Amino acid sequence: MTKSIAFTEYGSADVLHVQESEVPAPGPGQVRIAVRAAGVNPLDHKVRAGFMQDAFPVEFPHVPGAEASGVIEAVGEGVEGLVVGDEVFGRTLSGAYAEQAVADASRLTLKPDTLSWEQAAAIPVAAETSYRVLELLGVRPGETLLIHGAAGGVGTVAVQLAVARGVKVIGTASEGNHRHLRDLGAIPVLYGEGLVERVRAVAPDGVDAALDTSGRPEALAASIELIGGTDRVVEIGNPGPAGEFGVRFSAGGPDEDRSEPAFTEVLALVASGRLSLPIHRAYPLTDAAQAQRASEAGHLTGKIVLTV
Repeated sequence: MTKSIAFTEYGSADVLHVQESEVPAPGPGQVRIAVRAAGVNPLDHKVRAGFMQDAFPVEFPHVPGAEASGVIEAVGEGVEGLVVGDEVFGRTLSGAYAEQAVADASRLTLKPDTLSWEQAAAIPVAAETSYRVLELLGVRPGETLLIHGAAGGVGTVAVQLAVARGVKVIGTASEGNHRHLRDLGAIPVLYGEGLVERVRAVAPDGVDAALDTSGRPEALAASIELIGGTDRVVEIGNPGPAGEFGVRFSAGGPDEDRSEPAFTEVLALVASGRLSLPIHRAYPLTDAAQAQRASEAGHLTGKIVLTV
């Protein structure tokens, strides 16, 4: 038997509880890992609360978590390049809030010795999402990119990827995170009323593309006004406002997954000292409810992770 964190109904973080279940078996092309750390993402609490039922339907009991780091302990048929005992990180199939989880081998990569378990678990979703969205937006060197919610996990990585590609980045965040954004190479602006005017003040030549991680309708409205259309605006935080404004929502499903090239680029930047993802806080697995409450409260610098 193995332990995980699950919920059997939608609701607040109070619905999360420890459960025991059979150890998951890897299928063809899959591996099972003994989880050392798991990333906590805004999507986790949105799914738990029932806000994403159309885009992300779940079966109960549901174990949250889409990314983890750990040690391979079983390999399915047809897996090449990974063996039992390898230290890896990446996207998971079964919930990552667990002692053991299953993942497609193609969505994992070897963990460098320079990364801790916590750092490695924080990277996969942020790296894949950032890479995918920058490709969707077609951002080129010399262009200006606006990122809403730039101090969180995805925002922090997206800023650094874009800056490394020669893009001018403007990031919205609370004032307490402005120094963090400057350190990443972005121009920070305060979100809220007057946002369009503040962005125009620091980008007099205009904004070429925008990424919204916040899911707030006002962020999309401001982006469309600044860019003059919806073609180069992508929403990842909430499909509802995206549909209302006619903006593309990118959920990162299997058909969209860009894990392999994303990990390659991000790890190269990490190795060269040009990219880092701070850990806002690490919680024990059994404190998953507390971790999700912190994620819901927002104003994070970097990522929250669970340790096993």
